[in-house]
Amino acid sequence: MKRLIVAFIILLVGCTAQQDESNVKQLKQTMTKQQTTIEQLQKKNKQLQQENEQLKSQVNQVNPSSLLSVALDVVNALKNHDMNTLSSYVHSTAGVRFSPYGHIDVQHDLQFSASQLPSLWSSTQVYQWGVYDGSGDPIQLTFQDYFDRFVYDVDFANPHMIGNNVVVGEGNMINNIQQVYVNSSFVEFHFTGFDPQYSGMDWRSLRLVFEQENGQWKLVGIIHDEWTT
Repeated sequence: MKRLIVAFIILLVGCTAQQDESNVKQLKQTMTKQQTTIEQLQKKNKQLQQENEQLKSQVNQVNPSSLLSVALDVVNALKNHDMNTLSSYVHSTAGVRFSPYGHIDVQHDLQFSASQLPSLWSSTQVYQWGVYDGSGDPIQLTFQDYFDRFVYDVDFANPHMIGNNVVVGEGNMINNIQQVYVNSSFVEFHFTGFDPQYSGMDWRSLRLVFEQENGQWKLVGIIHDEWTT
């Protein structure tokens, strides 16, 4: 009887050992599979990161060029006095602000909605657009007269230089475009000068300021700039 009990215990221990060995083997297999899965996920994550960086690079390349394309359309609309086309580029809620000089006066510079622009060209109403540099006299002009003096006074569609988010023309007046238009981009159309006797002091710039609206660049500011005293 004792021998039978001893034999049973040995058999039980042997079975337990075999079961433990089987469990260990299964655990190792599970861990191996998990490690393989982790490595695959890490590899996929790395690929996704690389694809994300490529997409960011593409976005950075596309946005500036699309901005420039829109700006060129707008400056040609200005050249052709095409207020209907111009209005189609104006921000739907912000409208467009007209600034006669590089320092933007948010209190007095006039803003118009897209729907107002088409009728402004033929309007005889006189607006006050700010004050003239130097004299401080009020700029009281119809829209068309203001346009001829403080928007398209030279052929900005064929400039000497174009600045993409870069201020090219600088004078004595403080340029506050970055402070006023915080979440915006701009394109500057610049003439370095016209008469050699003025040594470049007769430069002109037109800055078109845009903000994103539903994934599109929309016009929010038309800034004329020149040498000021």
